[in-house]
Amino acid sequence: MPVCGMESRATHRTMRRCNLSVDICNQIVYGSVMIKGFANKQLKALWKTGKSKIDARLHKRILLRLDALDAASKPEDLNIPGFNFHSLTGFSPTRYTVHVNGPWCVTFEFENGDAYVVDFEQYH
Repeated sequence: MPVCGMESRATHRTMRRCNLSVDICNQIVYGSVMIKGFANKQLKALWKTGKSKIDARLHKRILLRLDALDAASKPEDLNIPGFNFHSLTGFSPTRYTVHVNGPWCVTFEFENGDAYVVDFEQYH
C-alpha cells in the first residue's frame, strides 16, 4: 500500500485509505518596506495589484525592477546587469534610474534605505 503524501499521482482509492491531518500555516514575514512613495498612479497600481493601464508587455520587466528596488538597502544594489542603473544629473536630491524597455525607465530618489518618488517615465 502506498504511503500517504509520497506519490505525486495519488489515486482516489489511495486517498480513501489515508487519514491525513493537515495543519495550514501562514508564514508572516516582517520586514521594512523600501518603496515609500510613487509619483505615478499607474505604477503604484501595478505594484499593489498587478494591474495597470501601463502596457501589459512591460509589466514583468517593471515588476522585476520594483522587486529589486524594494529589496535594496542602497541605490547601488540596483547595479544589476541589464538594468543600466545610473544617477541622473541636475537633480537635488539625487535621482536614479533603471532601464525598462526602449525609452522607458523607472526613476526614483533614495534616502535612508527607502525609495521615494518612484516614477515610470521617459526622462530623455
